[in-house]
Amino acid sequence: MGIAWVFPGQGSQKVGMAAGLLELPMARHRFEQASELLGRDLLAICAGSATGELSDLNDTRNTQPALFVIESLLAEALQAQGRTAQVVAGHSLGELVALHVAGVFDFATGLALMQRRSTLMAQAGGGAMTAVIGFDRGELEALVAATEGVVIANDNSSAQVVLSGHPDAVAAVSGQLSCKRAVPLAVSGAFHSPLMADAAEAFGRELGAVPFADAAIPVLSNTDPSPETSGAALKARLIRQMTTGVRWRETMDQLGALGVTAAVEIGPGAVLSGLIKRSCPAIVSAQINSAADLGGADLGAGDLGLASAP
Repeated sequence: MGIAWVFPGQGSQKVGMAAGLLELPMARHRFEQASELLGRDLLAICAGSATGELSDLNDTRNTQPALFVIESLLAEALQAQGRTAQVVAGHSLGELVALHVAGVFDFATGLALMQRRSTLMAQAGGGAMTAVIGFDRGELEALVAATEGVVIANDNSSAQVVLSGHPDAVAAVSGQLSCKRAVPLAVSGAFHSPLMADAAEAFGRELGAVPFADAAIPVLSNTDPSPETSGAALKARLIRQMTTGVRWRETMDQLGALGVTAAVEIGPGAVLSGLIKRSCPAIVSAQINSAADLGGADLGAGDLGLASAP
């Protein structure tokens, strides 16, 4: 199949991540658009210079819109160069970027959905998440099955997952599991777990009124990492995303099965590239973190594993 574009989720954000994008033609307008919707200066929040209530970039209500703006800007800049991908996928909130890039909805619609999604998730507190690394999968699955109130939220690779659920249940499983490391995450809720049911129901009601076009590029969803272009099917998958796990390990397996030869991570950091490099050594990985990574007009498709549109 050739080229995959992948979009990271929460955890990839870092202060200063917008600085390398401001030379892009639409960058300042997009941040102004987002700031108007949020009621606060998103560019200042990304720069770490904001003050007052809701000024922390790591607050999910800021993180999600900020990553959506940055990742969509970079992807659209690639498309403006005449480049494309044969399949797209996003980790958690990155799925909304993938849907936008595939033509399912426009930027304004995606930004509004991200704002609502982040607000609902922030309101659904009372849970916990812990990343566990280096474990026996059989032991992990047995412990999760025997413990009420905990699920595998992010199945990131054969050696890394994130547990989510009631704090006591998450602590019980991570405490009993023989693993190299268990790292509690600084989050406000049990994302991608049944504890998000009310938030997912509210988000689903809002999604119901939003038209989803058929995708121009096949999308691998978090809830079902098989190629899909039907707008109706992609909407149904997105509605389920809040309460079900991120099946990234299976997404990477699917990239290999589809014959993907290069995966380009579009957004800050290199988390997804690292996972792909370790899990799929036959796939070349690269990152587009800023405008400087877009190269000039003479950038060859082989330089970063980018495909040129016909």
